[in-house]
Amino acid sequence: MSTTSKPAKPVITRFAPSPTGFLHIGGARTALFNWLYAQHTGGKFLLRIEDTDRARHTPDAVDAILDGLKWLGLQWDGEPISQFSRAARHAEVAHALLAAGQAYRCYVPAEELAAERAKAEAEKRFFTVASPWRDRDPATAPAGVAPVIRFKAPRDGETVVEDVVQGRVVFQNKDFDDLVILRSDGTPIYNLAVVVDDHDMGVTHIIRGVDHLTNAARQTQIYRAMGWDVPVFGHVPLIHGPDGQKLSKRHGALGIEAYRAMGYLPAALNNYLVRLGWSHGDDEIFPLAKMIEWFDLNSLGKSASRMDFLKLADTNAHYIREATDATLLANIERVLPELGISGVPANLTATQRAQFLALIPDLKPRAKTLREVVTGAAALFLERPLQLDVKALALIDAEARVHIKALSGRFRALGAWSAKALEDDVRSYAEAGGHKLGKIAQPLRAAITAASVSPPVFSLMAILGREETLARLEEQAG
Repeated sequence: MSTTSKPAKPVITRFAPSPTGFLHIGGARTALFNWLYAQHTGGKFLLRIEDTDRARHTPDAVDAILDGLKWLGLQWDGEPISQFSRAARHAEVAHALLAAGQAYRCYVPAEELAAERAKAEAEKRFFTVASPWRDRDPATAPAGVAPVIRFKAPRDGETVVEDVVQGRVVFQNKDFDDLVILRSDGTPIYNLAVVVDDHDMGVTHIIRGVDHLTNAARQTQIYRAMGWDVPVFGHVPLIHGPDGQKLSKRHGALGIEAYRAMGYLPAALNNYLVRLGWSHGDDEIFPLAKMIEWFDLNSLGKSASRMDFLKLADTNAHYIREATDATLLANIERVLPELGISGVPANLTATQRAQFLALIPDLKPRAKTLREVVTGAAALFLERPLQLDVKALALIDAEARVHIKALSGRFRALGAWSAKALEDDVRSYAEAGGHKLGKIAQPLRAAITAASVSPPVFSLMAILGREETLARLEEQAG
């Protein structure tokens, strides 16, 4: 079917993370692709938490996933579905397959299978389970043994996955053993639970990582055994690190919360992620409305994408420059506690907020992350007495103190208190004394900001106000 026109059947996509950690960057891209396709087709985007592994499942991880999706703006339809809560339904389907002759009870002891698997690994040969119970009369079952239920996989022929990304992928049925679908304690196995949930949720399109391609073949067999429609599959390549290897901890931050704490905007991260595996000509910057308009499955690529942190920073810088000052400050306030920048309060007062907002036009052109924006504004929040860094201290020698003291007197008498008026006054002072502007402005910057580098010092002075500026200068004038 064409993926560029709206399908006759309403599109339903889903994102189904396992709550064993934070929202991984690869998972965020998967969610984004599913969300965009649902938006593009006027369909629905559902969320299912695959929480059947109770030993590794944590409520905090669920909260982190939900928080990450919300921060990215990927709102799902309806309530999140817990896979664990549907265990009875999974078991019901397993028994339906059993009744239809598509599954069987297997009484082979787990210890025996483990020994055979270990032997195969030692001999470096592929291990498949050949259960003698596939065709054995259940009446001969040993007493007191709780069996597993195995899916009776086809032995002959092929299972074909028509994948919108990978193309036609053919699996030889002889290579598949009979998959356990229900454990001996009655709990379901992943491949059964996924099929049942996706069918019951009405999922029409499954977009996920290529590492699930073999699972797609397994799941296709179960769909067909149940007489259910097989969804459209799209298996996208995994994200690699800059070195071409599978993205891992050694490449840097992996969770969405880490990118947020580094100061990336959600719009920038979405824009960057959509380009990892999808393209629209040579376009690099995609406003959200254009992403939704242009996104289709035909433009998903088969080649792995490499994480390029420099390009991500450049994309983020674009969105910082394009954001309104108020929007940028709102995004900053959402993550201030996570940024944890020394001296900057996690919660701004009304006065601090107004001062920060006034300085943002001077910060935006230079910043690639929100962290850089906030660091640039840190001078607004310094408490007296200021603790000057080494380079700032070096700038305030005896001569500099003379200039600072003289300027303090001029500033106190200055009529208009504005960046332009302050700069004009300092220029006038420098010219009158035969000094270069930098010779005067640099010590002034050090006295005001406690550092040798800062946003435009005259803007800072105007925003701090006359009294705070003079108080800082007089501290250093001695």
